[in-house]
Amino acid sequence: MSRVHLARKLVLEARIRVPDGMGGYIETWSAQGFLWADMRARTGRERDGGEVTTAYTTYRIVVRGAPQGAPSRPVPGMRFREGERVFPIQAVSERDPAGRFLTCFAIEEVAV
Repeated sequence: MSRVHLARKLVLEARIRVPDGMGGYIETWSAQGFLWADMRARTGRERDGGEVTTAYTTYRIVVRGAPQGAPSRPVPGMRFREGERVFPIQAVSERDPAGRFLTCFAIEEVAV
């Protein structure tokens, strides 16, 4: 297992529903806090979507562990943000048996 170097400050965001005033709702993102992370790019590819070509890069993001149910514990469906960059979380697993670190598998999509 490689050494963890938590050098990037990411915002953990969760999707929330906000009433729209007409009986429905809109979905928005709410910051849950900051996490220091070790981010490593894994694979990348490009997709031609007709009028727009997009580039996808997958990332392995390691953060400190947190108890199940804690707002600071990432879960699939949440996302990380670093400035304008957004990394939707696809899966989360414990990196070590003691749960000291979590590995989050995320993707970044960019129009090219």
